[in-house]
Amino acid sequence: MARAFPPPSPDPAAPRTAAARRLLAALAVLGAATAGAGLPEPVTHVYKRVDALEIKADVYAPATGPRPRPVVVYLHGGSLVGGGRQKLDRREDLAERFLAAGYAVVSVDYRLAPETRLPGLVADVEDAFRWVRERGPELFAADPGRVAAWGSSAGGYLAFLTGFRVTPRPRVLLVEFGYADIVGRWQTEPSRHADHHRHPATTREEAWRVVAGPPIANSRDRAGDISVFNGYVRRHGEWPRAITGWDPVTEAEKFLPYLPVRQVTADYPPTFILHGREDTDIPYAVAEQMAAELARHGVEHRLVGIPGGEHGYAGADPAVVAAGLREGEAFVRRQLDRNR
Repeated sequence: MARAFPPPSPDPAAPRTAAARRLLAALAVLGAATAGAGLPEPVTHVYKRVDALEIKADVYAPATGPRPRPVVVYLHGGSLVGGGRQKLDRREDLAERFLAAGYAVVSVDYRLAPETRLPGLVADVEDAFRWVRERGPELFAADPGRVAAWGSSAGGYLAFLTGFRVTPRPRVLLVEFGYADIVGRWQTEPSRHADHHRHPATTREEAWRVVAGPPIANSRDRAGDISVFNGYVRRHGEWPRAITGWDPVTEAEKFLPYLPVRQVTADYPPTFILHGREDTDIPYAVAEQMAAELARHGVEHRLVGIPGGEHGYAGADPAVVAAGLREGEAFVRRQLDRNR
């Protein structure tokens, strides 16, 4: 039995006293204002329970600035099978700038596939946004009317999903090297991305043994190496079936509620997309396809291609990537600060 909103109780490992929370919030402002200082330790909350499984969110909030404050919700990558809320560490420069602007940043876990199928993952994301709006005002002075979704890779896919599955919709979406279609040829045919070929001798049995345990909401809680499983299903074009249990050919209709590229309307949120032009994991054409749908429906959007950028911008000029991220930050801030 799932209980979406447990009483607001920080994680046992998180600071419990009000004084400690105030100290961490003050450090958030200091860290955001100091180049290269890194993010402070977050306050961790359990935002949902499914049976015995706790699903958590890390909250970074400045101590000063106008209240209520806008919120940027970060959704991590990992092919929907790996990763965790701690992956925000890899996006710390942008997160620091949001903190410096007076925003709260919330990095959330969600149950991982294939132990949990895609509808369960999406339900967690929907509940995370509901928790931010319902509990956020009390816990970290959130403005429930000014919420953004930000995600990278698989988290970018989930951010795209929030544009039509979360009610009310986020004010704006920021998607880094994400995807809006999970049954395209790039997923149903063998991947050529180098990272998916690190374990070429893996058998089907070995791959599925990695994910044979109970449901988890963070890959730190899985004993095996998820790259073994993910590499296998991507090399064999089996990822869509692995994360859903559905055949993308004979059960195509079941995928429709989970395909952002098929669900764009004129009410879709303004969207900023940043994507490497040389991405062999999620091809740049996937981003172009979503941008074309946004344009067709008159949705405010911006697609920025990073020259020479592989997945995660690998191989690209860092200055070009930094400029793209600054443009994405400005896009988000225009939307969140509009009509306060």
